[in-house]
Amino acid sequence: MSLADESSLLFIPTGYRESKIYSVFPTTGVGDFTFNRNSSATRIAKNGLITSVTTDIPRLDYPLIDGVVNGCPSFLLEGEATNEWLYSEDFSNAGWTKTNVTITSNQVISPDGTLNASKITDDATSGEHRIRGNTVFISSVANFSIFAKAAEYSTFAIANLSDLFITKFDLSNGTIISTGSGWSDAKIEDYGNGWYKLSVKISANKTCGYGLLNDNGDFVFSGDGTKGVYIWGAQFEQGSFPTSYIKSNSGSTTTRAAETANGAGDATTFNDSEGVLMVEVSALANIGSFENISLSNGSSASRLIIFYRNTLNVIEFRVTVNNVIQMQLQYTIEDAKSFNKMLIKYKQNDFSVWINGFELHTDNSGITFGSYPLTNLSFDNGQVSAPSSPFYGKTKQIQYYNSALTDLELEEISSWTSFTDLANGQQYSIK
Repeated sequence: MSLADESSLLFIPTGYRESKIYSVFPTTGVGDFTFNRNSSATRIAKNGLITSVTTDIPRLDYPLIDGVVNGCPSFLLEGEATNEWLYSEDFSNAGWTKTNVTITSNQVISPDGTLNASKITDDATSGEHRIRGNTVFISSVANFSIFAKAAEYSTFAIANLSDLFITKFDLSNGTIISTGSGWSDAKIEDYGNGWYKLSVKISANKTCGYGLLNDNGDFVFSGDGTKGVYIWGAQFEQGSFPTSYIKSNSGSTTTRAAETANGAGDATTFNDSEGVLMVEVSALANIGSFENISLSNGSSASRLIIFYRNTLNVIEFRVTVNNVIQMQLQYTIEDAKSFNKMLIKYKQNDFSVWINGFELHTDNSGITFGSYPLTNLSFDNGQVSAPSSPFYGKTKQIQYYNSALTDLELEEISSWTSFTDLANGQQYSIK
């Protein structure tokens, strides 16, 4: 029997319905989270395909490693984002300006499993061979992405068309050839069946688009009218990092609403005197913002929180009782985007913090919650009347114990159970 079977609240993302995602324990349902998202959204399903879910349906997102689903799903929470392109899949539409290319629709199976991917083919002109969407204003920082698959050409580009600064991707081996001036955070992700998601960030108001590269990697070249690349799912979103795919084929920008999950547990679930909260989570990006997971009395005055600070890769662990901090630790992790198993143990004059099987901090002075009973586990700051600083990321599990476990038990629940568990948790490839 696993130690997790002895937890008072165990959240492993498996079951859900509209506006609710279930915890394994307690079996009464009091440990379930209330979920909200006022729009549809997409996820990676168990079959590895990008699928849509409707309003208020939680997303269980499966990990892709080398283009194949490998491991159990995580519970995905994201903030609001808008795809500024009007037609994310219909590149033949007049909403896309074509320069020296032709678009042929419905050529191959796309990452959503349907025959709706287009082919962009050069013509015999000497020049750029590319497309761009509706002209929109980039207020500060924006991310451009697209799914691409090699055809006669095996390279593709996301381009700043104003200055011809080009980021080049190799679709034959899934690598970035070069990142153009002004671009940053270039990324290529394997989605299987030859498809890659290409993304890059820009911090200037420039006209941007997508284009072919010839066999020499040139963006400006003489085509022959027969060679191209398959494309699908273009996205342009203002913000610090690319988010999950937002389909927009209605002739207008499309917004995915922000998500919330809160309200798990009650006063009978949690022990005010002693306990352990362990979370296995990853952030969506190293953006340096306050993002909380909290166990509270419904206010920010008395709570236990594990949160990403507004400093890159810094995690803070804090126990506060009636507005007085009893235990506090800030710790810099290697990469906030990787999964980490993190916990706080609390007991009067006996606090500790563990990450990935190692004890990082102890504090032998402080009281626990007593007259301020814990009632609420949430992916936010714990203030029920005015929640803020929500956690946006991926969650594989949460374990809560209503007693202060031994050091051996704390090591066990915060450790990787095997090399494969570690590799899958960090989304490493095992060769």
